[in-house]
Amino acid sequence: MVKKGLSWPWKGNEREGLERRHVHSVWPWVQNEQQKEAAHHSNSFHSVKSESQTCDSNKPADNKAMGSINVNNASSSGSTSSSVMNKVDMDGDCLDYEILWEDLIIGEQIGQGSCGTVYHGLWFGSDVAVKVFSKQEYSEEIITSFRQEVSLMKRLRHPNVLLFMGAVASPQRLCIVTEFLPRGSLFRLLQRNKSKLDWRRRIHMASDIARGMNYLHHCSPPIIHRDLKSSNLLVDKNWTVKVADFGLSRVKHETYLTTNGRGTPQWMAPEVLRNEAADEKSDVYSFGVVLWELVTEKIPWENLNAMQVIGAVGFMNQRLEVPPNVDLQWISLMESCWHSEPQCRPSFQELMDKLRELQKKYTIQFQAARAALIDNSSLKEK
Repeated sequence: MVKKGLSWPWKGNEREGLERRHVHSVWPWVQNEQQKEAAHHSNSFHSVKSESQTCDSNKPADNKAMGSINVNNASSSGSTSSSVMNKVDMDGDCLDYEILWEDLIIGEQIGQGSCGTVYHGLWFGSDVAVKVFSKQEYSEEIITSFRQEVSLMKRLRHPNVLLFMGAVASPQRLCIVTEFLPRGSLFRLLQRNKSKLDWRRRIHMASDIARGMNYLHHCSPPIIHRDLKSSNLLVDKNWTVKVADFGLSRVKHETYLTTNGRGTPQWMAPEVLRNEAADEKSDVYSFGVVLWELVTEKIPWENLNAMQVIGAVGFMNQRLEVPPNVDLQWISLMESCWHSEPQCRPSFQELMDKLRELQKKYTIQFQAARAALIDNSSLKEK
């Protein structure tokens, strides 16, 4: 990667946006009843909407055309355009991860989130995912969101965390560029997979997620994801799962102070649904829901809207129904993640240890079954 100085759309200490306090806000789904019923179909890096191939167009996007949308909007707003230009041009912060928009070839849309649209792209011949912050104008909120996501992602390096490649920052467009994972999201795999995943693969996937989350929680300061769900977990060609979408993530000292009511309620911890503070154990609850998805291949709380989920989980202490034929150790893992008291939930390190034990158990069973099959074949040949 060629390192260049990059003029960012902010000024001052890059951690300032991470350390600011957020005022409690009204839940976004209260404002729009229709949107809340499809909360789990949007608001993610690789949203459920994209997984069901309901994008408006699968044709490659033209760079110039995409750029003109933001240029026209900015130019039509007069003082707003001036303000955005100032935010970009007056910054003294230089980052070593500049990517020029002209160096990107933008392809089909692969995701739609609350802060932007994700495209499959090419960067000097390499497959990448390009998240374009595509609002009509770059408000303080959008710039802060962009800044926070870049500030977090640029320092994350782990095999089970999506790799940050660089960013585009100009008055016309803000983009985050990451590695591209061809199998898409875990949600997509679970909902579309025609052949069921074997148990060893499911356990391996769960272990990948736990390793990625354990890394985030052991950063200094710890990083709380706050939107852990299957559509924010991406799968590469080797079936390795990586944690993605850090648009709602915060460092621990901020998330302890307050929450802002954003996220996807079907995966959210009861204390977060009650608009209380989030910490590592809130992510653990969400992981328990992902474990449930891995075993059922269903959408959590599919028959409830967002407000009903808030009432059931946040105030009535209800949990997802577990099928009767599930391994008891797996059930124990899920239920430990769903404990009503956050401090009683396990850490991701503890979950990794439990999953390792489960993996050994299924490996032994698989080897025994294979040996028995070989013995039976040998007897038939005789």
